[in-house]
Amino acid sequence: MQSFNKVKNNNKINKLIIATCLFSVVVFFNCSSFLEQEPGSQTSITEQLSSKMGILEALNGVFSSIEANVRGERFSVYADLIGGNLKFTPTITGNNAGQISAPINLENVYAFQDIAISSDLESFYDSSYDIINQTNLILEYVDAIPDATEDEKTFIKAEVYAARAYTHYLLTLLYSQNYSFSEDASHLGIVYNKTTLSTGITYPARETLAKTYQFILDDLQLALTSFSVNGILSGPAYSYFNQSNTQALLARVYLSMNDWQNAFDMANEVILNSGVSLMSSETYISEWEKPDSPISEILLEFSIPRDDGGSVGGSLSQFYGYNSKTDYEKYVASEDLINLFETSDVRRNLFLEQPLPTLVDGNMEDRTYFFTKKFQDNPGFVAIRLSEMYLIRAEASLELNQLENCRNDINIIRERANASLLLDTSNLEEALLLERRKELCFESHYFFDLSRRKKDIVRNDGCISQTCNLSYPSLKFVLPIPQDNIDLNTNLKQNDSY
Repeated sequence: MQSFNKVKNNNKINKLIIATCLFSVVVFFNCSSFLEQEPGSQTSITEQLSSKMGILEALNGVFSSIEANVRGERFSVYADLIGGNLKFTPTITGNNAGQISAPINLENVYAFQDIAISSDLESFYDSSYDIINQTNLILEYVDAIPDATEDEKTFIKAEVYAARAYTHYLLTLLYSQNYSFSEDASHLGIVYNKTTLSTGITYPARETLAKTYQFILDDLQLALTSFSVNGILSGPAYSYFNQSNTQALLARVYLSMNDWQNAFDMANEVILNSGVSLMSSETYISEWEKPDSPISEILLEFSIPRDDGGSVGGSLSQFYGYNSKTDYEKYVASEDLINLFETSDVRRNLFLEQPLPTLVDGNMEDRTYFFTKKFQDNPGFVAIRLSEMYLIRAEASLELNQLENCRNDINIIRERANASLLLDTSNLEEALLLERRKELCFESHYFFDLSRRKKDIVRNDGCISQTCNLSYPSLKFVLPIPQDNIDLNTNLKQNDSY
């Protein structure tokens, strides 16, 4: 099974079995004491997943794991860093004070020189398949639990199918070329995992991207037919999957597949019937500045972990935050991005302009940096919000040759931002990509947009790599499968150039 494809010996297999057993019980049990109570790892799984409470704890564990995986630095900054929306701040103190360098944990990715043997995103790859295994375990046990109604079981399965599809989808963005890279999407996708460790360790091959996406669609369609009851999971509805945000995810998947009519239909359904409205021009900045809560147009944002005292265990502010000239984080907006905003555009006010001491030609001088206000006060990872649906509907309209509809949807976003409106239907593809870059900046879209639209990567301001630009198509538009997985599984083919 792919989530265990790094297993190299029996000892590591045992460790992975234990990790799988405990993924949902660590909230309530110390790991060592739990093992003392339940020394047989397979028994521990059976015990944990034998009741509704245990299944729900496991499901909450899935969402906690997804949140940690997407909020982690490696994934959350990847698309904007690679695409050119981000640059780095100078080192605050020490011998390197004022110097600018790429974070060591993303240094190779930033330079388009990631290596399979120690890939910068190896932890994301491994964690993703761990999450997928968690979903598969729940599916394996849920039908047998005696204290849940059939509607409750169906709802649990809906959550799990959506979570499994979402996690596989993110993997395709990183490890597979875009859908139209080959004429029939027959190039390599990923391993789509539907089995668990309890069925034995298997060594599967990667599917074609066409088949990978069909499996994603299958899971999302299963989810959409299974949201039968509400209120099973605690917390706000946007912190787990529901009918509307699963439709929104499906719209994004269809867009990635160039299935324009279905992308239009799903995005349109969410816009019309989700009950969520766009933020207004007047509240746009204050919505992003709210502490500890998401913007009003959120469709999916996984809950930020908190301790018993309510303190946040981690948020995107640890990558984007600014407190003072001696207390700030790594990532700021590039002027490549900043210069795209018109003076009247309210979104320009989302940037906190600060001078920071920077070493320039051996001398320290203040240089201006632009911190985003989107992620200052305990923000969560913005997985899906309504503005994206308007831009998906616009792109689908463009490809369906409904040019006025495309222009109108772009103008809805531009009018809300107080930006100048498009007056005709010329250069709509360029206008659309520009609008997505501005509206969705730092929300893990831009590089994937460039790849989908077969555009070059161009990084000017702040680029400190020997390779700043990359022309499409390029084998470096995808990352290497971590080498440990390749070594174990001879059926797992590496991406070309790695």
